[in-house]
Amino acid sequence: MRFPPVLVLASHSPRRQDLLRQAGLSFIVVIPADVEEDVWPGEDPFAHVQRLARAKAEAVSAAPTDVVLGADTVVVVDGQILGKPRDHAGAALMLRLLSGREHQVVTGICLRRGLHVICDAETTTVRFVPLSEEEICACVASGEPMDKAGAYGIQGLASKFIDRIEGCYFNVVGLPLAMTWKHLKQLGFAPSATPEPRP
Repeated sequence: MRFPPVLVLASHSPRRQDLLRQAGLSFIVVIPADVEEDVWPGEDPFAHVQRLARAKAEAVSAAPTDVVLGADTVVVVDGQILGKPRDHAGAALMLRLLSGREHQVVTGICLRRGLHVICDAETTTVRFVPLSEEEICACVASGEPMDKAGAYGIQGLASKFIDRIEGCYFNVVGLPLAMTWKHLKQLGFAPSATPEPRP
């Protein structure tokens, strides 16, 4: 039996899943094995996120006609790459670094279809208003920052701290949709309305 090609999201991120649904793209989720996310010495943010996105896309199996999508997002301030905080103290430190300043959110994507691989990255500038220590502590205590790059989600509690962005909003959430769609079309891929389950 031949199955129609599907988009395979190599991520457990509920935010990326929500964005794909919002854009009307059907997909299945296959969570890859753990990918080491440490920054290599001398690695710049764009190379870092694209390397991790590719590692995630290559860590899952798929039919040759399917497209596997891997993605990784980091926050960059003063040239420092901020991933997900390891603990509450780390989350508070990140929020203090972002307080009253601009930073960049960089998301790398990798689309793999058979032997064809496309990697790219998007950047968005975000500005935080100054945060009080009470605001930082309340945000950290909520637990929301713990699974997010830079210890915040633009669509969550931190939304009230952001007074300006320059660039793609969806990139800050975790997936640059226009870029992703452009590369899907380059691969000649048109997602079906309802992907059929694979045996």
